[in-house]
Amino acid sequence: MASARKAQISARKQPQQARSADLVAAILQAAVQVLTTEGAQRFTTARVAEKAGVSIGSLYQYFPNKAAILFRLQSDEWQQTTTLLHGILDDQSRPPPVRLRALVHAFLQSECDEAAIRGALDDAAPLYRDAPESKEAQARGHRAMQAFMREALPGARPAERARAADLIKMTLGQVGKHFSETPRSRAEITAYADAMADMFCAYLEKAGA
Repeated sequence: MASARKAQISARKQPQQARSADLVAAILQAAVQVLTTEGAQRFTTARVAEKAGVSIGSLYQYFPNKAAILFRLQSDEWQQTTTLLHGILDDQSRPPPVRLRALVHAFLQSECDEAAIRGALDDAAPLYRDAPESKEAQARGHRAMQAFMREALPGARPAERARAADLIKMTLGQVGKHFSETPRSRAEITAYADAMADMFCAYLEKAGA
């Protein structure tokens, strides 16, 4: 069953030449436009191919179905988020509270900047959320947060660090999703991120004590 799911969302092949890479990029750009303007329910490979100006056969060379396109968009988003998360949390030149505050600001800004595409991808999540690739992408972010917690809470028990990591991740994800559903000014984002960061830092300080 797992292998069947994997075949349904994995790209048929990877582009090897610049022309092929440009074709895939055009398909993905068109997919974002279709998804944000028409939503997940009306998202089809035919609409994507038409928007990209390519034949449906050319699209199927790289993506077997619409789930594969959506998963590629989600994978790219996950990769950007994971890179952001690692870049901030792994910077041991700054103390953990400073890193956590920077993470909250960067994450909330990112959520607001990409609210339209993320909302549409959330609607399409049932097509790929149980796939092995999806679970591994989420696991990478979890491991990064766990490593940060070992540094931020060196005296805490493993269960306490795991709880802190889960609490911060879930709160960030849920608050970021709902907060970004309404257009926000830069000042609003900064104020909200400051408040969340204060809350998280106070929680970690108490947990560390």
